[in-house]
Formats: sequence, structure tokens, C-alpha cells
Amino acid sequence: MLKGCQTAKERWGGVSEIIDRWLSERQELIVLYCSINGMDQFDDDNRPVANKLKELCQILVDYVSAGHFEVYEQLIQEALEHKDKSGEFVLDIIPRLEENTSKCLSFNDSCESISSLQRLQESVSELGEALEERFSLEDKMIEILHEPHREKLSG
Repeated sequence: MLKGCQTAKERWGGVSEIIDRWLSERQELIVLYCSINGMDQFDDDNRPVANKLKELCQILVDYVSAGHFEVYEQLIQEALEHKDKSGEFVLDIIPRLEENTSKCLSFNDSCESISSLQRLQESVSELGEALEERFSLEDKMIEILHEPHREKLSG
């Protein structure tokens, strides 16, 4: 997950301030997720898991919101301005991202009411799967909607 985020930053970083900020937030989300899930052996964040979960939920909601209300809109607008077929891709991907958003927000809504460690581990694992899917869809969206217009925008 973290490697994929780094690749996205290398590939699209510096092209748009909105995308740069959003990808940095994605990286922050992944690092915190890995810390909670015990996947980062070099993690030095010794805060209680409850504190990390609260921060994870805040970043998650901010990240998802920025995607829907800033990044996706910018990418779609680019496609419309360039009047090419890249905008047709949105018809397939946006509903999938909306479904994924529901999963992420459900995790956020249920996070405080999780009563057992096993259920928490299951929920965190489900969130990880949802994030993997989301990042893949978002990267594909950036590639298809933004990449063809990159030279036109920077030139």
C-alpha cells in the first residue's frame, strides 16, 4: 500500500497542488493504518490504539471528502475541457468509488462502538481491503483523466 502511494506521488506529484496535498494525506493515512494494523515494524508511535483510531478516522474522512469534492471534480473538469473520451471512464469508476466511500464511512461510524479486539482487527482488515481498492481506482482515474492532458496543462 505504501509503495503504491510513493509511486503515485512520484508519477503525479508537482502537477497539481490539490493532487499533491491529497497524495500526502493518502500517505499519512497509510502510515497510520499500518501502525494500527501492526504492519510497520519501525513504528515508534506508542500512543494507545484508541487515539490512533480516532486520528485514522479523521484523516480517512478528510481524505475521502477531498477526493469527492476537490480531486475528482478537477480531473473530470479537465476531461470535459479537453473534450476527449477520457471522461467516459468516469461513468464506470465514480459509482465504484461511491460504493467504496460507503465502506470507509461505515468503518468511521462504527469505530467507536467496536467492543472486542477480534472485531476491531476484522474491521481494520476490511478497511485495508477497501483502501487498497480505493487507491487502485483513484490511481487509474488520475492516469486516465489527467495523464493525457498533462503536457497540455504544463505547456
